[in-house]
Amino acid sequence: MAATFPILKTPAIWGRKEASIINVILYTRQGCHLCDEALQTLLQHDLEVQTVDIDPHPELREQWGTCVPVVEMDGKVRFRGRIDPVLLRRLIAHRE
Repeated sequence: MAATFPILKTPAIWGRKEASIINVILYTRQGCHLCDEALQTLLQHDLEVQTVDIDPHPELREQWGTCVPVVEMDGKVRFRGRIDPVLLRRLIAHRE
């Protein structure tokens, strides 16, 4: 059975839209500058982003380790480390 992890509700839900057409989860760690950049890139594309800090969760630390940020969109991992803005725009356009 797969473990479930709480998605931080406040203040970790970011975004300008009330309801996003794409479910986006950003796996992060404290002090991760690439995670901050990833969040800003996602917000610039008007996505609602749920953040999950992997540090309190041994299973997530084992799974992602130093690969953060990890961006999951609609249940699929789409980015690890830096976000490719061209690919992000294509993924968003494909959903519209």
